[in-house]
Amino acid sequence: MRIALAVDHAGVALHDPISEALRDDGHEVEDLGEHDDYPDVALAIGRAVAGDDAERGILVCGSGAGVSVAASKLPGIRAATCHDHYSAAQCVSHDDCNVLCLGARVIGPAVAAELARAFAGATFSGEERHVRRLQKVFILERDGLESKL
Repeated sequence: MRIALAVDHAGVALHDPISEALRDDGHEVEDLGEHDDYPDVALAIGRAVAGDDAERGILVCGSGAGVSVAASKLPGIRAATCHDHYSAAQCVSHDDCNVLCLGARVIGPAVAAELARAFAGATFSGEERHVRRLQKVFILERDGLESKL
């Protein structure tokens, strides 16, 4: 799988452990580098994922929250901040997330590598209830506050 990776100034410490873990598992890592401000890294990942240059993306900032907020504003991006194995896999299998957000001030390099692997190794379940819910997310993205679910 081709996975784009970008970090802000606070996420630099997790860049190499994540990149190495993904490459060790046979994934191709598209390194989108480091930017000072988290909206810039979110935009870089959003463009790569929405533009089909990468199947998924991983963003790292200090808490994971800033990049998640910014990335989730972009059409076609479903981003989740995860700091445990279950959520990193479940956000893909249930919610078809395509961007994982991590906080370098919350987790260390070993956990970051584990979560990147869990995210990359997960697949969307395709179960009816998950598909139904995802369709509602698409309506929210399209219609915003005017949505009628």
